[in-house]
Amino acid sequence: MIRAFTYEFEELGVIPADLYDLMGFEEDLPEPFPEMIAYALSKAPQLFNIRGGFKRFESIEVNLLNETLKLENELFHPSKIVTTQLRKSSAAALFVCTAGEGISNHAAKTTKNDPVLAYIFDVLGSVTVEKAMDNIQMELNHEVKQEGMNISDRYSPGYCNWSVSEQQKLFSLLPKNFCGVTLSASSLMHPIKSISGIIGIGTGLTQKGYQCKWCSDTNCIFRRIKRTK
Repeated sequence: MIRAFTYEFEELGVIPADLYDLMGFEEDLPEPFPEMIAYALSKAPQLFNIRGGFKRFESIEVNLLNETLKLENELFHPSKIVTTQLRKSSAAALFVCTAGEGISNHAAKTTKNDPVLAYIFDVLGSVTVEKAMDNIQMELNHEVKQEGMNISDRYSPGYCNWSVSEQQKLFSLLPKNFCGVTLSASSLMHPIKSISGIIGIGTGLTQKGYQCKWCSDTNCIFRRIKRTK
């Protein structure tokens, strides 16, 4: 089963505090950031082409000993963290979501004259794609709840010690150019502000949120978000 979604920026409810978190600030944001963030948010609706979706797989094989999981004919090596969290999965969904290329193009054009504002637009792109994926994950959760099941948190290549090179395997199981996202030979997604990954499905699963103590990646955006909470 494949499902795809599109969103207008206004539907996602992005607020200034969402950017504060990712930028590492708490409540007292120094000037001129509040005004610049407000400006970026005012320009946002015309800069995004937000799309995303998922493909469900009705079976998954998780091997804790070898730290692998298998979907159809693809064998993934996503690390102990991911296999442990997906061990109770009986099915899974692979997902892709993108904010579109407009936001990254705008940030790049802004860099020459105002690198700080360009950074804010870049952060806004990251926040927006995660917000959109939150909505898609809720759609999946609602769907499987009706079937008497639950979902896990989402996990992506490049995080939780999962090699980004396994994007190649993930994308091989999805329709070509799914939701307008393509993959380079070096496993980087285009548009830049895109995410992909896996969500487990099963009766014994729960969502635990960001568990940064499990992971050694000190540059992860989720660690930065959690640090401000």
